[in-house]
Amino acid sequence: MRTSPTPAPHAVQRSDRLEPGAKVDWPSALPFLAVNAVPLLVVFTGISRRAVILLAVTFLVRQFCITGGYHRYFAHRSYRLGRLPQFLLAFGGTSAAQKGPLWWAAHHRNHHRTADTEADPHTPRKGFWWSHVGWILSDRYAETDLGAISDFSRFPELRFLDRHDWLPPWLLGVACFLVGGWQGLVVGFFLSTVLLWHSTFLINSVAHMWGRRTYATDDDSRNSAVLAVLTMGEGWHNNHHHHPRSAQIGLRWWQWDPTYYVIAVLSWLGVAHDVHRPRRRQPVITPT
Repeated sequence: MRTSPTPAPHAVQRSDRLEPGAKVDWPSALPFLAVNAVPLLVVFTGISRRAVILLAVTFLVRQFCITGGYHRYFAHRSYRLGRLPQFLLAFGGTSAAQKGPLWWAAHHRNHHRTADTEADPHTPRKGFWWSHVGWILSDRYAETDLGAISDFSRFPELRFLDRHDWLPPWLLGVACFLVGGWQGLVVGFFLSTVLLWHSTFLINSVAHMWGRRTYATDDDSRNSAVLAVLTMGEGWHNNHHHHPRSAQIGLRWWQWDPTYYVIAVLSWLGVAHDVHRPRRRQPVITPT
C-alpha cells in the first residue's frame, strides 16, 4: 500500500488516548477476548478437510452478509430487497457475531455523518486500537440508535435479531459442530469468526490510515488493494466515502469488488432492485 502525498483536508495529530468518558466494558470484553483465543485449540483438535471447507463457506457467506448486507444494504440502502431476502441477509450478518443489523448500520451511518471528527465513534485519530476494536467494547456505544435507522427498525423481525443477536451465532456454532465435530466448531466457526471480525475491523482502522486517496473527501479514507482482497471489495474505502450510496465500490475495471458482483447477479435474477452506481467520474487528487 502507498500512502498518498496529499493529506486529508482536516488532518490532525493522532492520539492513543481514549475519548473523554469512554471506557471498555470489561464484562463484554472478556468473552470477546476469549473467543479470539479459542482458535488456538486447533493444536488439540487438528484440522480436517471438512473443517477447512466449513471455514471457507462460513467466512465467505457471512462476509457477504456483512459487506453486502450490513454495510451496503442496511447502512447505505444502495439497493432494495424483498422482506424475506432482507431477513435472510440480516440473519446471516448477525451470525457473524458483530451485533445486530440495526446496531451495526446505525453506528455506521453516524460514522459517515461525522467521519474522522471528534464525534466519529471509531476514527483512528483516537488511536489505532480504539478504531480497530476498542470502541466496540466501550459502554458508550452499546445501545442501538433507533433514530438513525428508523427506515429498518420498523420491521419487527429486525428488531428481534437486534435484541437477540446471540441467537444466530449460537445456531451456526451448533451446526458447525454437528457437521464437523470439534474441528468444525473450532475451525469452521470460531476461527472463521475471528478472521471475519478483524478483516472487518481493518476497514475502520487501517483504511483510514494507510493507502491511496483518489478523491478529495473530507475525511482520512484510503484505498487499499490488499484490504479489498481481504474484505470482498471494501478496501476501496476512499471510493466509498466519495460515493457512499453506491453498491459498486471498485470503480475501475481492475478494482476487485466481489460484493458488487454478487449484488449484480442478484439484480439479474430479480432479487435485488434499484441498484445504485456512480453516474459519472469525479475530479481526483493530483499528487504533489
